Amino acid sequence: MTTYVEATQWFAGAHLLANTERRDWADVSPDDVRAWLAWLLDRYSDSYANNQFRALQQFFRWLAEEEELPNPMARLKPPRVGEKVVPVFTEDELAMLVKACRGKTFVDRRDAAIIELFKATGIRLAEMAGIRYNPEDPSRSDLDLVSRELLVRGKGRKQRIVRFSHTAARAIDRYIRVRARHSQAHRDNLWLGVNNRDPMTANGIYQMIARRGEECGVPVHPHKFRHHFSHTWLDNGGSEGDLMELNGWTSAQMLRRYGASARNARARRTYDRIMSEE
Repeated sequence: MTTYVEATQWFAGAHLLANTERRDWADVSPDDVRAWLAWLLDRYSDSYANNQFRALQQFFRWLAEEEELPNPMARLKPPRVGEKVVPVFTEDELAMLVKACRGKTFVDRRDAAIIELFKATGIRLAEMAGIRYNPEDPSRSDLDLVSRELLVRGKGRKQRIVRFSHTAARAIDRYIRVRARHSQAHRDNLWLGVNNRDPMTANGIYQMIARRGEECGVPVHPHKFRHHFSHTWLDNGGSEGDLMELNGWTSAQMLRRYGASARNARARRTYDRIMSEE
């Protein structure tokens, strides 16, 4: 999400200073904001313009509260974000990603476990990076391979328990066995680094996923696994309420998006069944 500092600086430089004579925040009008949004929408995506709007809105809301200046955005609505196709993997792409990590080295076993767990749960990148593991103290471990359950620490410190697949459990078990011989095996972080580096961060996992995708020619980023998990769940008839619980959603907004994606997939399969050519 764009910070309000960045959005404010851009609004001031690209619009106020370049196109108006306004040099005081108190003089900014709703029309100034509308003109800036029109400029953004003409050059960037509607979702990007929406982010800029909300970031700038934060600034004017703060300014109005702190200095009692009028808020020129008080009655303005953010630009609508059009529905876009949810990017999901093909089965071949998933197989290629898994195959890219088919070695027996520590890094291969670790990366394979991360990819399989992403596939099986659709958890967020930060949630993946934050998984704790301590085989000697269950209170300091988020992972239970026997029950195939994972304690996830989500946004706003909210916790939830998710189940993962047998395939993911086997991949994690293989990783844990090589992890036990690692020089930093005493650390509570599940995903350890190499060459005496610190445990993997969210950014480290992001870079690993991107690198593995490049190796096998599959366009991939961590959040695409979340797209794929949610789409597959609904496409196979999974409950919407259960998906909200598994994904840690408190709003139905994302649910509607993935629901549309699953309906589209079913419609295309129905087309093939009804309109198939002999």
